[in-house]
Amino acid sequence: MLTDRPTKLVPPVLARMAAWCLCLILVGVVVYFFVQGIARLSFVALPVAIALLLTALLFPLTRSLRQAGMRPIWATWLTMLAALAILVGTGWLVGVRATEEFPNLVKQVEATVADVQLWLTTGPLHLEQAQISEYVAEVLKLINAQRDAITGTVLSAGAVAVEVLASIVLLLFVTFFLLKDGERIWSWFLKGFGGMSPRVDRAGRAAWTTLSHYVQGSVLVAAVHGVVMGIVLAGMGVPLWAPLAVLIFFASFIPIVGIFFAGTVATLVTLGAKGIVYALIFIGILVVEQQLENHVLQPLIVGRALRFHPLAIIIVLSVGGILAGIAGAVVAVPIAAVIYRALPELRADPPALPPPSRTDTGGGGQDPPEDPAGPPEGESPEGESSEPEQGRSPAATRAGADTE
Repeated sequence: MLTDRPTKLVPPVLARMAAWCLCLILVGVVVYFFVQGIARLSFVALPVAIALLLTALLFPLTRSLRQAGMRPIWATWLTMLAALAILVGTGWLVGVRATEEFPNLVKQVEATVADVQLWLTTGPLHLEQAQISEYVAEVLKLINAQRDAITGTVLSAGAVAVEVLASIVLLLFVTFFLLKDGERIWSWFLKGFGGMSPRVDRAGRAAWTTLSHYVQGSVLVAAVHGVVMGIVLAGMGVPLWAPLAVLIFFASFIPIVGIFFAGTVATLVTLGAKGIVYALIFIGILVVEQQLENHVLQPLIVGRALRFHPLAIIIVLSVGGILAGIAGAVVAVPIAAVIYRALPELRADPPALPPPSRTDTGGGGQDPPEDPAGPPEGESPEGESSEPEQGRSPAATRAGADTE
C-alpha cells in the first residue's frame, strides 16, 4: 500500500545553509551601506570618533572634580583647559628643540656622508669618486622628478586647511558636551529603544568601560614608550630627540605599524647624525623595549580590556587601514573591542530581580507603597498619633495593638 509523503526537494542541511547565507548577505549589504555612509560623512564621523576617545581619556579628571564639589560646567572647563595646556606645552617644547637642533643635525649628516664616501673609496669596496658622484646624481634626479608630485601634495594639503580647522572645532565642541552632559545624552538616547532600553544600556556601559580602559591604558603605554626612547636618544646625543620622542608616542597608538614607522625615522636620524654604530645600538634597545612592552605592559594594562589574539589585531588593522587609511587603523582596534564586549551584553537576558518583600495582611495583598516624604510629624504611617495614650505605658499600648 502506497503512502503519500511530502517530497523534500532540498535537504534540511542545505536549507539551513541557504538561510544562513541569506542572513549573511543581508548583514553584508547593511554593513556596506553603513560604511559608505560613514565614508561620505567622514568630515563629521572622524571628529566624533576622536572626541569619544578624548572623552574616555579625560572623563576621570572631570569626575574627580565633580566629586570634589565643583559644578559640572566648571569641572568640564578646567579639564579642557588642562588638556589644552598639555598639548600647547608639548608643541612648544618640540618646536623650540627642533629650531635649536636642526642646524646641528645638518652638520652631523654632512660629516656622516663625508665619512661614508671616504669609506667607500678606501674601504673594501674600492669605489671610485666618479662612481659615487654618479650615484648621488641619480638620487638627486629622482628627487627632482618627484618635486612636482610633492608640490601638488603640499598645495592640496593647504586647500583642506579650512576643513581641518572646522573638524578641530567640531571635535572640541563634541568633547566638551560629552564631558559635561554625557549621562543626560545617554539617557535621552535610550528613550528611543523602548523595551530594549535595559539591554542597550548594559551593552553601552560595557562598551564604554572597555573603551575607557583601552584609551587610558594605551596612553600610559605610549607615554612609557616615548619617555624611554627619548631618554635613549638624548643619552646618545642625537639631535631632535624631543620631536622623535613625541613621534614615537603618537605612533604607539597604531599597533605594530606605528612603532615600525617611528622606529625607522628615529633610526635614520641616528644613522645620519651619529653613524652606524649608534644606529645599531638604538635598534637593539628599541627591539628589547618593544618586546618588554608587548609581553609586560600591554598584557597588564591594555590586554585585560581587549583580550584579543595578535592575529585578530592584525586583521582588524588591515581592514581599518584599507577602509580609512591611517585614521581607520587608529580606531579599528577600539571599535572591534567595543563591539566584542557589547554584543554579549546585548544578547544576554536581564539579571533576575530578587522577589519583592511582601507582608501578609490577612488578605494576601501587597502593602501600599510608602510615602517617600514620610508621615507628618507626630503621626504614625496609619494616621494615628505616635504619642502613647494617656495613662498607658508604651508596652501596654503595643500589647493592646497586638490583641486587636
